[in-house]
Amino acid sequence: MQLAILCLGLMAHAAEGPYAYTGAIELDLRQTPFSRFGSYLSISDLSRYPEPLRRQGLFLRTLHGGGANAFELQLVHNGSTVPFHTTATPTRLKLASDAGYVEICFQGPRRLRVRGKRVGLRLSAREDAWAVPYPASRWEVNTSEMKYTLWPLAGLLDKDVKRGEGGHSNLTMTFGAALSSDIFEAEIDAYTSVWQSHKAKGTFDEAEEVEREEYNAWLKKMPDVDATFGHGAEVAAYVNWESVVEPSGNLKRPTMLMSKNWMSSVWSWDQTFNSMAMTLKDPELGWDQFMLPIDVQDKNGAFPDKWDADTMAWEFSKPPVHGWALAWMLRHHRFEDRTHLQQVYEPLVKWTNWYFDYRDSNRNGLPEYRHGNESGWDNSTAMRNDGPFETPDLSAYLVLQMETLSMVAERLGKPADAREWKARSEHLLQAMLARFWRNDRFVAFRANDGSEIDSNSLLLSMPIILGHRLPANVRNQMLKSLASRSAYRTQFGLASEPPLSSYYTPDGYWRGPIWAPSTMIISEGLDDAGEHEFARSLREEFCRMAQENGMAENFNALTGEALRDPAYTWTSSV
Repeated sequence: MQLAILCLGLMAHAAEGPYAYTGAIELDLRQTPFSRFGSYLSISDLSRYPEPLRRQGLFLRTLHGGGANAFELQLVHNGSTVPFHTTATPTRLKLASDAGYVEICFQGPRRLRVRGKRVGLRLSAREDAWAVPYPASRWEVNTSEMKYTLWPLAGLLDKDVKRGEGGHSNLTMTFGAALSSDIFEAEIDAYTSVWQSHKAKGTFDEAEEVEREEYNAWLKKMPDVDATFGHGAEVAAYVNWESVVEPSGNLKRPTMLMSKNWMSSVWSWDQTFNSMAMTLKDPELGWDQFMLPIDVQDKNGAFPDKWDADTMAWEFSKPPVHGWALAWMLRHHRFEDRTHLQQVYEPLVKWTNWYFDYRDSNRNGLPEYRHGNESGWDNSTAMRNDGPFETPDLSAYLVLQMETLSMVAERLGKPADAREWKARSEHLLQAMLARFWRNDRFVAFRANDGSEIDSNSLLLSMPIILGHRLPANVRNQMLKSLASRSAYRTQFGLASEPPLSSYYTPDGYWRGPIWAPSTMIISEGLDDAGEHEFARSLREEFCRMAQENGMAENFNALTGEALRDPAYTWTSSV
C-alpha cells in the first residue's frame, strides 16, 4: 500500500511538467565547496576530506597547484577566536556566532567581497606564506600557488606573525571594525602575477546581486527535468556551475573540473560526460569540454590520463568513449556542421589508431589496457595482477568510435575513408565476439599468455553499449544477467562487482559501488537494443539515489550511501 501511494505521488508530480529551477538551495560545505563559475578559489570545510588532506576548520583554497589551502577562516571577538556555524547558498556564505557574523560573496572569478558585524575575520595563512604592505592599508600575501591582496574597505586590517621552530612563521591577517563602529567591509583579490590597481566596485549587496543574476542565467541553460527530480537537479546544476575554472596553463578553455574538492583535475574520459550534459542547453561549453583532451593530444595520438592548469600526467590512458559521445551529440542535433566535424575528425583518427599501434602487444588486432587505471575502472577484478589485459569493453568502444569516424568522414566528403572505417569497425566487432564471448558471457584475458581472467566485474557487461549490433543471443543473455537480482542489480542500480562476489567491497571503488558512467553507458546501450523500460528504470534508480545522497563520485550499491568525493561532476552531469 505504501509503495502504491508513493508511485501515485510520483506520478502526480510528473504530471506537473518540467521543473522550474529556483537556485534556492542550502549548501553543506563538508560536501560541496562554496565557489563559482570560472574561479580557482573555493571555500570548504575539510573535516570530511580523506587523510592526509583532512583538517578541522573552514579554508579558503586555490585550485592551482592541484589544490592547496591558502587560509583558515576564523571568527574573532575581543581578540579570541569564537565557534561559528556556516550557512551557504549558491551566492552567499555566512559564518555566524553568538557574538556576530561574517558574510562572503564572490565578485567575479578572482575576487571575494566580505563584510562582518560585531566580529572580525581572521585569515590564518599556511606556514610558508609571507606578506608585503601596500598603500591604503592593503597587504599582499604570497602563498606560493597564488597571491592575495587583502583590502579593508571599511574598518581595519591587522597583521601578526609568530615565529615557530625550524624557521616557520605563523602569519595571520585579521579584518575588523574600527573603534567607532561594529562593522567592517573588505575585498580579497587573487592573482598569480601582480595586483591590478582599481577602485572598489559597488556594495556587498550589489556584488551578490550580480552573482545571483549570473547564476540564474546558468540555470536557464540546465536541461529540463521532471518535477519529481527538482531538488536533485538544483544540486547538480550548482555542482557543475561551481566546478568550472577559467582558461589557464594546460586548460585552454573554460573547464569543468571533476570537483573542487580533492579530485580537482580533468580526466580524458570523465570529461566526455560533462560535454554531453552541457551539449543540450549550453553547446558552446559542451564543445569546450569535448575538445579539452584534443587540445593537449600528443603527436602520437594519445590523450593524457589527467591534467589541470599546472600539471599533466601521461602514466596511463583512459578508454576511448569519445566517438560514442560524439555520436550521441550528433543524434541530439549538435555540432553537425562542417566546422565542428573538421575540428575533431583527424584527432579522433589519431586517437583510434594509437590503440592499434601502441596498445596491441601480441599484434592480434585486439587492443589492450596495460593497467587497470587505463580502463577507467582502476581496481576492477577484470584486471587483477599483471597486464596487459584484453577486455571486451575496449573493443566495443573502438567499434563505435570507428563507426562514428565513418559517419563523420561521409559528412566531410571523404567516401573512401568512410568505407575504410566502416569495414574496420565491422571487422573488430566480429573479432571481439569471437575472442571474448564464452559460454554465454563476455570474459577478459591476459595478453602475455592468453589466460582467461576469473572475474564477474560489471566491466565485462560494457559491450551492451553496442546495442542492436550484438547478435540476439548475446543481447538476450546479457540482459538476463544485468536484470538479475542475484548478480548486479540492486534497488539503486547496477553494482560494479556483484554483491555476492567474494571480491565485493561496499566502498571498494570499482569492486562494488555504483557509478554514474557505467549507469549511463549501459542505459544508452539498452535503449539502442530496444530495452527502453529497463533503461528508464536504471536511470530513475540512479537519479533518486543521487537526489537523496548527493552528487558523489560513487555510491554504496546496497545502501545508496555517498562515497568518496561528494561533489563530482560526472555524477551531476549524468
